[in-house]
Amino acid sequence: MHVKPVASALHWAVATGRRFAECWAGSPRALDVLTALGCLGLMSLDLPGLAAADNSLNGPLAACVLAAGCSTLLLRRRMPWLSFLAALLFIGWLHELTLIQFALYSVGRYRGRRAGILATLAYVAFALVMFLLPGWPEPRVETLSAFLSLVVPIGVLASAVGIAAYRHDLVAELTARRAESAVLHAVQEERTSVARDVHDFVGRELTLLTVRSEVLSVRSRRTAYAKDFEELADTARRAHLVLNDIIVQRGERAATPGVDGLPALAEESGRAGSPVRLVLDPDAHALSPLRQAAVYRVVQECLTNAAKHARGETIEVSVAADGPHVRIAVSNVLPDRTPGRAPVSAGSGTASMAERVRSLGGTLTATRTDGSYLVVATLPRG
Repeated sequence: MHVKPVASALHWAVATGRRFAECWAGSPRALDVLTALGCLGLMSLDLPGLAAADNSLNGPLAACVLAAGCSTLLLRRRMPWLSFLAALLFIGWLHELTLIQFALYSVGRYRGRRAGILATLAYVAFALVMFLLPGWPEPRVETLSAFLSLVVPIGVLASAVGIAAYRHDLVAELTARRAESAVLHAVQEERTSVARDVHDFVGRELTLLTVRSEVLSVRSRRTAYAKDFEELADTARRAHLVLNDIIVQRGERAATPGVDGLPALAEESGRAGSPVRLVLDPDAHALSPLRQAAVYRVVQECLTNAAKHARGETIEVSVAADGPHVRIAVSNVLPDRTPGRAPVSAGSGTASMAERVRSLGGTLTATRTDGSYLVVATLPRG
């Protein structure tokens, strides 16, 4: 009878717990708190022995001392040496070796290899002095080999794990920066490509304008309009020279193809193993050359991505010129990936594609929906 309310309450509890876990899982402060609590939990096992071994400490006071030492781990990212000094104090006063493991890990993790090695050497030297002095807890082992087999490995292992984590963080950061650099480079390349297209398309029109103006100036040589046509021709030539000066990295690359190149692009994708269903609105042929180049670039990059992540699946490509905008939609099914290496992708192609669309005042979105991947770009027809 009460199954439904219980199930609803259970579902709410699970959802709340999941949200709480997601909120705290990636929080550095939460990890620091959990680390401090974990250290305190391990050290609390020694409370009866500490109170018995040191007459100045009773149970509650010993708990407060251990809690104060563990609280230094809350600052382990900014001040790991504070935890290290507190751990040395615990070794000399209470012969407690738990905190030093967390402290050495923190020094190695957040200060690197050199600091980790120095902290480990300092710990071994200090612990050796404490081990040789009278007062080490019973049963006392007088041999140096016992010290080397127990006390030393504790610090060396904790420090080594921290240094390894530090190196892992460096590699992850380097990988992220390389990916960011690749995206920035791709965006810059796309801007250069847009500039080249501007040069090719606009430069051609300026050349035609110059030639036409010169022809008209010759034809109207004996009229009052001859001087005006000559000035118009000179203005077009100067504009062409300025365009050449601005775009200095033109090179020998041809302009990006327009919508006329889409059938050949779809054919090439089909030969590569990814068939394409292309629906091309005839009105798209009336777009300006720059917008046609953007359409071609979007479809080209989408086909490349589909070949990487959904090889063999049919790709649906639609270019519709309806109203004041042009809509490019490319979708493909995402297959269930079999175990193996994922395709290498830094996202730079998508960034350059989006840069091309934004440069013309358009928008681009890429979404996963129901096992498929959909890219939609919208451009003003102009």
